[in-house]
Amino acid sequence: MTNAIPGSRRGRVLRTATALGTVTLGLLALSACEKPTPLATVTVGGETVTAEAACYEDGKTIGEAEAKKCADAKAEKKITVGHGDKIRIGVEPEMAEEGWMLFVNDQSVLPEPTDKTYYSFPGDAFFQKQGPTGQAEPTKDAEISIVMTKDGNFKGAWHIEAKQEK
Repeated sequence: MTNAIPGSRRGRVLRTATALGTVTLGLLALSACEKPTPLATVTVGGETVTAEAACYEDGKTIGEAEAKKCADAKAEKKITVGHGDKIRIGVEPEMAEEGWMLFVNDQSVLPEPTDKTYYSFPGDAFFQKQGPTGQAEPTKDAEISIVMTKDGNFKGAWHIEAKQEK
């Protein structure tokens, strides 16, 4: 007889395997439903790099300790910038609605939060760091940090490293 008897060992094994498969598929479906973070995009010429947030809690304010850790995070994405290239920074509308600031090498590029979704800058300006004497010194790389902030509250950060083309 090929049908499994309800109380038989083979029937229990089939039911157990089916239950495990269902649970596994359910867990995979739930993990796939995790809401992605908004994205920040940096474009130079025809090259575009998109970064997910180093930290972001669905638009909620992030505490000071976590914000410090997040601000110090290193960029995972890199983009190359040639002499004379423009750097275009783009954010998603929900980031713009809250407000965002741009920092290059820990120095503010935008004097206050903006609600625009796009800015363009001369790339050469990103490759200068303020030295100990207060004068700008040339650098070969630039740490671009996009910080979402509202009313002085830290809401998230995105990091991309720009390398100057030789």
